Amino acid sequence: MTVLRILVPVKRVIDYAVKPRVNASRTAVETTGVKMSMNPFDELSLEESVRLRERHTSKIVSDILAFSAGPTKAQDTLRTAMAMGADRALHVDTGTSESDLEPLAVAKLLREVVNGEDRNLVILGKQSIDDDSGQTGQMLAGLLGWSQATQASKVELLEGGRLRVTKEVDGGEEVVEAALPMVVTTDLRLNEPRYASLPNIMKAKKKPMEKKKLSDYNIEFKKRLETIQVVEPAPRKGGGKVENVDDLIVRLKELGAL
Repeated sequence: MTVLRILVPVKRVIDYAVKPRVNASRTAVETTGVKMSMNPFDELSLEESVRLRERHTSKIVSDILAFSAGPTKAQDTLRTAMAMGADRALHVDTGTSESDLEPLAVAKLLREVVNGEDRNLVILGKQSIDDDSGQTGQMLAGLLGWSQATQASKVELLEGGRLRVTKEVDGGEEVVEAALPMVVTTDLRLNEPRYASLPNIMKAKKKPMEKKKLSDYNIEFKKRLETIQVVEPAPRKGGGKVENVDDLIVRLKELGAL
């Protein structure tokens, strides 16, 4: 059976339980003094990589590499990834916030990492909860010329170096199969990520973490998008009651919905 060398990109984002606030200049979301954690979809990717090894032994899944691009604090997220089961980590120091890297730039960077680290499977979250672009996985597959399966709710390793992926689609499920190498993006119902236990957190401190800079890669990171303004969503108005269907139709017409 084909040996898997897995790359799991992880991103440091505002914790999902924190309500984001717009900064004073209305150019971005405020991150100073805000609790940060690993993107929840990336937790699913890491968990699935570890489960693949648990199901098929370390002879089949030989190496799980966690990767992150961002400021120095992104190393904390990578340590968490290693505590959850990644074998080693690679941090590319951007010197700026993770949100400054656009999806295409991240995909190009991941392509270099895939080639440099000889990966044959990339498992990443279908989106990050900060910009919600949902583009990086598809762009990476296109740049590499690899097969892809998005929004995975089940991943199975088959004989002959093939993956069967069950995808969530509108109104049901779609099952696809493809040969490695492959890019898989994960959805919420794929698994339940494990907690990083204290013993594993201590062990993660001894696992290797390689540190590089953007200048180590021959990639153009010119920004293509400009954020004009960020504003809070308008407060939701309270609902109203109607006595019957006729009143409902009248009210909808008044609101311009009909």
